[in-house]
Amino acid sequence: MAITLGALLALAVAGIGTYGWYTARQEQQAAEAAVKERREGPLPLAPIPAPKAETPECTSVIDALPRELAVDGTQVPRRELSAPVPRATVAWGDADHDPITVRCGIDAPAELTPTAQLVDVSGVSWLKIDQGGDTSWLAVDRPVYVALSLPGETGTGPLQDLSAILRDKLPKQPVFP
Repeated sequence: MAITLGALLALAVAGIGTYGWYTARQEQQAAEAAVKERREGPLPLAPIPAPKAETPECTSVIDALPRELAVDGTQVPRRELSAPVPRATVAWGDADHDPITVRCGIDAPAELTPTAQLVDVSGVSWLKIDQGGDTSWLAVDRPVYVALSLPGETGTGPLQDLSAILRDKLPKQPVFP
């Protein structure tokens, strides 16, 4: 009877170990599928209010954005957006890089208050908004609000590049007139 009980215990332990491995593998496959979905095919973007998206200022900014974006020393191509495509919106990304987006003409976020901490990058005032591992930067001292959203691990290159475009294309104005 002791041998039978020992054998049953060994089978139970083996079964639990196999179940644990199987569950971990399923979780890994789900994570890989989520990364693939995020990085391949047309990028779906939730619509957000962008009342100034069709202004000449946004047209100027969108037209000045590069076809490829330098991300950590790699040129990342523009990414197709899913229909309905939000106005004045551009994205970059590929199989190796999570999406980076620029939206122009959006409304001011609730986080923009007179006491909000702003960061100056190449003469442009930005409001940093962290959200679930990603970061959005909102240019707040131009005639239109421009948002740059990128994965948290992305370097500052895209922010610096967009700052130079905004500095050259749009006049500076007070954050709170």
